[in-house]
Amino acid sequence: MCRVLSIFILCVSCLYAEYLGNLSTNPYAPNSTKNQYGAGNPYDSKSINNPYGKFGSKYSNKSPNNPYATEAPKLYDSQGNYRGKLSNNKYDPESISNPYGKYGNKYSPDSINNPYGAGSKYKEDSPNNPYGTGWKIIGQ
Repeated sequence: MCRVLSIFILCVSCLYAEYLGNLSTNPYAPNSTKNQYGAGNPYDSKSINNPYGKFGSKYSNKSPNNPYATEAPKLYDSQGNYRGKLSNNKYDPESISNPYGKYGNKYSPDSINNPYGAGSKYKEDSPNNPYGTGWKIIGQ
């Protein structure tokens, strides 16, 4: 019974997930947050670059721009591996801004901040690769 209930809860939470683009330094990729005409459009309601939207406002609990957000968007690489929360919250253990957390520590192989691990500018899907695809941003 618990297994069925947990699967149901997981499926219900998937219904509320929104694809917000890819965290990428590639200004030409259409899904890149650095492309001002694509996913990085500051007028798009789902853009993390929109200072008035729920995913871009510095006051929204769902925004990576709020240093106290607890429901920041989540990052996934091209293989579907979870890569932490796109958040400026230095106290959230899953935040990429937490220097002591798995996803923010510059020595962790899973961190975007590790230039020799997941954050390498030579990896095809790394957000730091100026020609790459970046990581998917999923908001709740």
